[in-house]
Amino acid sequence: MSEISLPTLGSFPIRLLRLYAGLALYGVGIALQIESHLGGSPWDVFHQGLSIHMGLSIGMWIILVGALVMLLWIPLRQRPGIGTVSNVLFLGVFADAAMWLAPTPEPLVARWAYLLLGVVATGAATGMYIGAGLGPGPRDGLMTGLNRLGLSIRSARTIIEATVLAAGWLLGGTVGLGTVVFALAIGPLSQFFMPLMRPRG
Repeated sequence: MSEISLPTLGSFPIRLLRLYAGLALYGVGIALQIESHLGGSPWDVFHQGLSIHMGLSIGMWIILVGALVMLLWIPLRQRPGIGTVSNVLFLGVFADAAMWLAPTPEPLVARWAYLLLGVVATGAATGMYIGAGLGPGPRDGLMTGLNRLGLSIRSARTIIEATVLAAGWLLGGTVGLGTVVFALAIGPLSQFFMPLMRPRG
């Protein structure tokens, strides 16, 4: 009788599961940071500012901005993967759903708990969906595309995030201590979670 082979951690179905679990967790992280009202990531300040100034939900702007950013991949000769397209289509949906489900906290300690949980969730989610190896998010691909043109990763990320943060702030997005916490913590958290989430087997 032949043995039944179970999917390994590196098999495509498991990688796909990691991808969508990571995107869902990333949406939760975004929602918690925004609902804390202490300031979010530069991109989310931008999405929030667009929502305040031009209508539509934050999640819808995550989708629309992601699609527009992916168009910038064309001159940068970046190739999207399943993960890239899934990021564009579903991250905003997950974020809107999480914001709808999560109650807005009033006490300051609860708001800080939301913020810190959101940042940790975002770091873990980054490890999950990048570790799936199915393509970077559109915003990450923009950074690596600029790197191919000669900018260092640090310079490309700084230019992009400073630009969207300034635009988001001007549009009315919330910039605060949470934005600083995110900027300081997301790199180390992503570095910590990436090896743990990388497919093996």
